[in-house]
Amino acid sequence: MGISTSAATTHNELSLAESAYRRVRDMLITLEIRPGEPINEGILATELEVGRTPLREALKRLEHDHLVQTYPRRGTFATIVDITELSNISEIRLALEPLAARRAADSASETARTGLRQLADRIAALDMDSMSASDIMRFDIDVHRAVYAATGNGHLEDVLIRYDNLAVRIWFLVLDKMPPVSGHVRGHTELLRAIADGDADLAVDLTTSHVADFQHAIRTVL
Repeated sequence: MGISTSAATTHNELSLAESAYRRVRDMLITLEIRPGEPINEGILATELEVGRTPLREALKRLEHDHLVQTYPRRGTFATIVDITELSNISEIRLALEPLAARRAADSASETARTGLRQLADRIAALDMDSMSASDIMRFDIDVHRAVYAATGNGHLEDVLIRYDNLAVRIWFLVLDKMPPVSGHVRGHTELLRAIADGDADLAVDLTTSHVADFQHAIRTVL
């Protein structure tokens, strides 16, 4: 039995909305779309090569993520990065990131463990001296998302991605004031390998230090 036209259209729109959501989300957290900047749906839909309907669905989700805000008769804007939220965000991450590291180390599939080792090898092989801080930080995002996915707990993954996104926005806001981030990102190789090897205690210790160091580094430059 074939898929009906309406069902196929719905599936396609959901796929387009998910793609639009992920692409706009990453533009927002890396400040490619600057805080406070208006979202022009027509221009953005053309740039992403999607229709207005999936883009609007993506923007609704991004509003729930506190990355955009819609105002009646004014439009949709990228939210302002609120530095004062750093403590609250870090408190949540300090509670949940070690939990994710332990669960991933204990429960990740062999496919996920292989992916973590491969990501560790990619980071170890990077010539970071020739890379911008922004490009290096994109690997930090990749590491966190890979660890969250390896937990096999979709609810935990969704929550952590949301709060990591907010933390990354703060990081990108002060990136030009920060010391080199290469050491910070390269240090993830040990975490990735600890999880891949099933060393939960080491993974928890490394994750806790990483989140605490992030908060300290940001406060140092504020």
